[in-house]
Amino acid sequence: MELVTRNPVVVDVLVVGAGPAGSAAAIYATQAGHDVLLVEAASFPRDKTCGDGLTPRAVHQLERLGLSEKITNEHVNHGLKLHGFGGSVTAPWPKSAFGTIGSAMPRMLFDALLADAAVSSGATLWEDARATSVETTDAGVQQVTVIHAGVEKQLRPRWVIVADGVRSNFGKLLGRQWHRGEVYGIAARSYCTTPRADEQWIHSHLELKDPDGVVQPGYGWIFPLGDGRVNLGVGALSTDKRPAKVNTKRLLSHYASQQRSDWQLGPETDVASALLPMGGAVSGVSGPNWLLIGDAAACVNPLNGEGIDYGLETAEMAVAAIGTNENLTTLWPQLLRESYGEAFLLARTAARLLTYPKFLPLAGPLGLRGPIGARLMPAAARLMGNLVTDQDRDLVARAWRGAGGAASWIRRDSPLWSNPA
Repeated sequence: MELVTRNPVVVDVLVVGAGPAGSAAAIYATQAGHDVLLVEAASFPRDKTCGDGLTPRAVHQLERLGLSEKITNEHVNHGLKLHGFGGSVTAPWPKSAFGTIGSAMPRMLFDALLADAAVSSGATLWEDARATSVETTDAGVQQVTVIHAGVEKQLRPRWVIVADGVRSNFGKLLGRQWHRGEVYGIAARSYCTTPRADEQWIHSHLELKDPDGVVQPGYGWIFPLGDGRVNLGVGALSTDKRPAKVNTKRLLSHYASQQRSDWQLGPETDVASALLPMGGAVSGVSGPNWLLIGDAAACVNPLNGEGIDYGLETAEMAVAAIGTNENLTTLWPQLLRESYGEAFLLARTAARLLTYPKFLPLAGPLGLRGPIGARLMPAAARLMGNLVTDQDRDLVARAWRGAGGAASWIRRDSPLWSNPA
């Protein structure tokens, strides 16, 4: 039986979840002068199913937090090497507002680094602290029950930032719903030793075949980590109507066997898998004094599963939003749609094409062979790396924004951070 504390803890900002988004939110909130409590269900160091890659956009956000050098001093990457369908294309990170340096760090280390930074900024961190229930009124969250190291405690926050990841168990208590009719990801990752761990390129294999030789709607990845290992994984796209009929862990093992000779890979270790809502395909992301950010709000690129950059960005946006002292119920979804709506709808539409069995075998050879691939894939890598901004005026950026506007009109009834009726 848990012990129970009687006197509620009053706090200005409660952040649920100490992953990258939650820790970043805690940092920004303390910098804004708020009293911040950050609660994490696990204890550090703890793992997270992830590719561990950091795009230049993520590194840019880490620079804003004063943390980029601690990560890039360990390892950097310069772009993507894309393989498949009889061809390969090298796509360096393009010059952009985010710089040209990417990196990678195991989440066991990365998340702990950001949580430590949150504590150093002045936030209070409770580890082994599970938010189990919530009391709400028309004014929003009034009280949150947290079991902290076996002791049940009551919290009374002024604001709540929910950053508890893809499952978002606390978000569900507040009404968050995941719309699986939209494209979502299924993925598995592992760690393998290799003498090529210092290589400064991310490798993506877009012709991902299962053990029966059938091309899957996804890709395999290899992220060198600079520590004697690579993060090796596979991801596939799925919808309710066209589910990916694949065992991701079995597919990962097969993919590793295909790459073993070239990379001199050791056996796969620490294999883990996850489901991944993408592209804002969730509803119920805010109330009067609470909001969801990062993976909890499905802020994940449907084309590649990248979400750390969006997690860090939405953390900063969330703290700015609560600083307005406005009701967040409609404000927060509106801010998300303004920031990411067109791009996410277009990416979801493009990703949906990949779930059709005949699409990849037809489009893949065109994109990865010859002069067309040499021009097309660097542009695709720019989009996959989330490296197009509203300020960019080049042809790729204009075409992306134009297509995003068209997708927004065509799919205007598609769920995109909508509020429940």
